[in-house]
Amino acid sequence: MGALRDRLAALRGQVVAHVVFSVRTAVEAVRHNKLRASLTSLGILFGVASVIAMLAIGKGAEREILEQMRLLGSNNVMITPLVEQHEGSAEEQPDKKVTKFSPGLTYADAQAIARVIPGVEVTSAEIVLNTTLTREGRRRSGKLVGIDTSYFRLTNLDLATGAGFTPLQVERGLPVAIIGHGVRTRFFTTEDPIGRPLKVGDTWVTVIGVLQDRRVAAQAVQRLGIRDANMDVYVPVRTVLVRFRNRAQLTQRDIEQAARRGEVSNDQQQESEEQREERTNRNQLDRIIVRVTESKLVPPVAEVLQRMLARRHNTVVDFEITVPELLLRQEQRTKNIFNVVLGAIASISLLVGGIGIMNIMLASVLERIREIGVRRAVGATQRDILFQFLSEAVLISVAGGVAGILVGAGISIGIERLAGITTIVSSLSVVVAFGVSITVGIAFGIVPAYRAARQDPVICLRYE
Repeated sequence: MGALRDRLAALRGQVVAHVVFSVRTAVEAVRHNKLRASLTSLGILFGVASVIAMLAIGKGAEREILEQMRLLGSNNVMITPLVEQHEGSAEEQPDKKVTKFSPGLTYADAQAIARVIPGVEVTSAEIVLNTTLTREGRRRSGKLVGIDTSYFRLTNLDLATGAGFTPLQVERGLPVAIIGHGVRTRFFTTEDPIGRPLKVGDTWVTVIGVLQDRRVAAQAVQRLGIRDANMDVYVPVRTVLVRFRNRAQLTQRDIEQAARRGEVSNDQQQESEEQREERTNRNQLDRIIVRVTESKLVPPVAEVLQRMLARRHNTVVDFEITVPELLLRQEQRTKNIFNVVLGAIASISLLVGGIGIMNIMLASVLERIREIGVRRAVGATQRDILFQFLSEAVLISVAGGVAGILVGAGISIGIERLAGITTIVSSLSVVVAFGVSITVGIAFGIVPAYRAARQDPVICLRYE
């Protein structure tokens, strides 16, 4: 047993010494032809840089998709009001148009969806009103959001302090509120906001909770409809309908405001687009969030929702049903196509770089015929010659790979800063790129190394 161990140790020492000698010889050969080796490794450099950038973009896209899924909810379906759409032939010009009445998107729709459609776990209504927030002489604009008790769970919003709405508070429409982190930092800088009053519009509400700070990119807000909750004030949906505004009802106050607007001249009346849309909006709700029990039931539930709401709205298409999961899947497919294209470019660069290495190594064999003959004459075996030239090819490839890793990381950072695309350079991508460079060096260096090892030493010594 001890003899076998000694033989294995001796064999290991011979292999290590052989590898070290081959690498040292390869380094000396590359050092004598620095410019040629640098130009040869450029193909590997660009190929590996493309691999690093591709994996970084793919990893960043994956994290962004998962983060958006967390913000939107995995099995949620969004229903939003919409201007009525008309379909039909361009030639059709009816003499008499009958306009059907639609109540718009109402709180009764949200309750009916949860009560009637199987596969729906829970629904949550959402009403958004532009208003002003006032406290201790400080005032700023903000948004009042009316919600149900399940809203925070469906949108993955967490409380930092305080408590959520109770079913009793929602049912009775009590003047209680949960504020965003930004509202707290601006109106409650030196005291705990829990139990303190806050004036929203013309109504005072009592703060019972504060949301955790959550940053949402502007692109996500526009593309996916994700709310930036930091400057919002959340109250029960019935509180909005009873104490603030119910768009489904025409009140004396609405009539008086409309009369005052009619008396104001065009120069004095400067409404923003957002204010104009809110004034003309007659939908009781701004959004209904529907949570489906299983992911596979999302498409059929969306289809049932379409038919149910069309029937409740007298076939008037004044609503839009959006499945965020399908949108995110489409976005993922688009980014995957981009990664495939980038991967093809990287493969072509690596192939060209490998061919360049093979070409230069074949030329190097012809230039160093006499060196091969001298080495064989002093006792070098075919294996020694094979490892010498193969080590040189791998060294050129690895040098290009290391430079490619650095360039790829720089490209990833540049893409993130200039294009606004999230990129993540992971340790796995570095290992993969390094392994690819070694593989290319071995694959395209084995033929020149084998040809050098097969040279006849007598002919090599006579070569001029």
